[in-house]
Amino acid sequence: MPEPATPSDLAEPPVLASPPDLGGALVEWYSTHARDLPWRRPGFGAWGVLVSEFMLQQTPVTRVIPHLEAWLERWPTPADLAAAPPADAVRQWANLGYPRRALWLHRAAVEIRDRHGGVVPRDVDALLALTGIGDYTARAVAVFAYGDRHPVVDTNTRRVLARAIDGRSQPGPPSRRDLEAMAAILPHDRDMSAVVNAAAMELGATVCVARAPRCDACPLRDRCAWRAAGYPDTGDVRRKQARYEGSDRQARGAVLKRLRDAAATGIRIDALLPDWPDAHQRDRAITSLADDGLVELDDGFAHLAR
Repeated sequence: MPEPATPSDLAEPPVLASPPDLGGALVEWYSTHARDLPWRRPGFGAWGVLVSEFMLQQTPVTRVIPHLEAWLERWPTPADLAAAPPADAVRQWANLGYPRRALWLHRAAVEIRDRHGGVVPRDVDALLALTGIGDYTARAVAVFAYGDRHPVVDTNTRRVLARAIDGRSQPGPPSRRDLEAMAAILPHDRDMSAVVNAAAMELGATVCVARAPRCDACPLRDRCAWRAAGYPDTGDVRRKQARYEGSDRQARGAVLKRLRDAAATGIRIDALLPDWPDAHQRDRAITSLADDGLVELDDGFAHLAR
C-alpha cells in the first residue's frame, strides 16, 4: 500500500458555497433502505438508546445486537443496573471489547438513578455530565430517544459529509466544523431532522463506506462534490487502529476473560495466565486493568471490581 499522504501533499478539494438539498435525498432513500435495528423501533426508550450507543462505539452492529438484548433483559432500567455490582456489568459485557465502557455505563446508571430519579435526562448538558458520555452520545440520545433537533455526527456521517460537501475521499480529524456541516443540512422540522441524522449514518455504514463505496447506489451521487471532481484521492489522515494480535489489548482481554469465568474470590495473581508468552506484557495488562478500576488486587489475588 502507498504511504499515507501528508497534509502538504493533499490536493485542495472543491468546497461548495452552500450544500445542495442533501437532507431531502437522504430522507427519501432512508424510507426504503433503513435496516431494521432494535434501537430504531418505536418505544425502544431512552435507556435502550443510551446502552446501544455505549455498545456501538467501535463495535459492529451485528456483534452488539445480541449483547444489547441480553443486557436490557437483565437490566431494563438504569436503577436495575445501578443496584448490581460493577463486576456483574463487566461480566455481562463479555467480549464486546473496550470493557471500561461497562464500568462507565454502570456509573452513568448510578448517576441517572441518584441525580435524575432513574430517568435518562433529555438535556444535552445533563447527558454530558454523566460518566462516559461525550458529545456524540449526548446528542444521539437527545435526538434518537427524545426527538430533539441537534446535529449528530459519527464516523460514518463524517465520511458522507467529507465526500458530498467537501469533495474529500476521507474525512479529516474530528472538528467542530463537522457539527456545523451537519446542522446546515438538517430540516427545521424536528422529526425530519432526526431522520436525516439517522439516514446520514446509515448511508455511511452501508453505501458510502471507507473502502469501495457503492456510489452507483448512493442517493447523493448527483449532488456529491467528490464524484463531481472525479473521485480524487485526497489522502487519509485518520488514526489507524493498532493490530490486536500480540497487543496489550489482547492481553487485557485474556486477563478479563479469565477473571469473568472465575469465582468471586478471584485468582491468585501468580496463577493468572501463567502460560502467556510474554510475562511482562501479562503483568502490564493486570496492572493497567487495576489502574482502570476494572480489576482489584487484594492479598495476592485478582478479581473483578466489586
